[in-house]
Amino acid sequence: MFRKLLVITSLSVLGILSACQQQSSTGKQSYTKGKVNLVADESLAPIVEDQLFVFGSVYPEVEITTLYKPENALLKDLLNGTAKVAVMTRTLTPAESKYFEPKQIRIRVNRIAIDGIALITQTTNADSLVSAQDVISVLQSKPSKIQSLVFDNPNSSTVRYFKDLAQVKELPSKGIYALKSNPEVIKYVANHPGSVGVVGINWLMQADPSLEKDITRLRVMGVKNLPGKPGADQYTKPDQNDLALGLYPFMRNLYLINCEGGPGPGTGFVTFVAGERGQRIVLKSGLLPDSIPPREISIRK
Repeated sequence: MFRKLLVITSLSVLGILSACQQQSSTGKQSYTKGKVNLVADESLAPIVEDQLFVFGSVYPEVEITTLYKPENALLKDLLNGTAKVAVMTRTLTPAESKYFEPKQIRIRVNRIAIDGIALITQTTNADSLVSAQDVISVLQSKPSKIQSLVFDNPNSSTVRYFKDLAQVKELPSKGIYALKSNPEVIKYVANHPGSVGVVGINWLMQADPSLEKDITRLRVMGVKNLPGKPGADQYTKPDQNDLALGLYPFMRNLYLINCEGGPGPGTGFVTFVAGERGQRIVLKSGLLPDSIPPREISIRK
């Protein structure tokens, strides 16, 4: 269970979905009642856990069974109907969308946040600056100041992102390590001087208590973008300011893919996350919300 201190304060009596509640005396599913299976990219687990915690506290009659998997595995669950809602770092391709045409299910897609993929290294390392070209070069088996780059999982969305960036089909056998999860990356880098880990920033901002000791031994590296792109003249980090300005090189969108096909708890969860309360949870997590929640300022005389 991930830390909930940042999200408990967002609980309140008022629910944003009460206007669209469609419960009936027969016990049928509605936006705020029923069961649904959700599958999420395992690299996004902390922010998904935060959203589920608050949503479940406000709407206790909704039962969401959640599985965290690498991107390739979660797609199988979504396409075969095992799960009705998915949290992903990309939208479905036209070929993938065709799976739902025989069922006449309209796919609804909501972007909910922008994530920064962080590069981490030990605090004992003197050099905490790197260029996007260094990352691309090591993935292309070319000379690079990065000697050891560590990923979460060979089938993860993070690996797919960097393979697309470097325009390579396979990870090189030298200098690249793919483990099983983001926590393993954090622990590995904390214990291997000189290595550079690749994790979603949310894993550092809202870490599981079991990782806190390791994270104190790490720091996020500054990254300079490719020539001709925003951030090419400075080193930036995946904080909300640099993400909002588009200066950090390694950014990706987070999407909720809803294949429920009608009113139900999955659609209720999507509505919650995309709404003001869900976006405030994103803001507190360290990611950049898709829509910045308004701030209310009280002026006392």
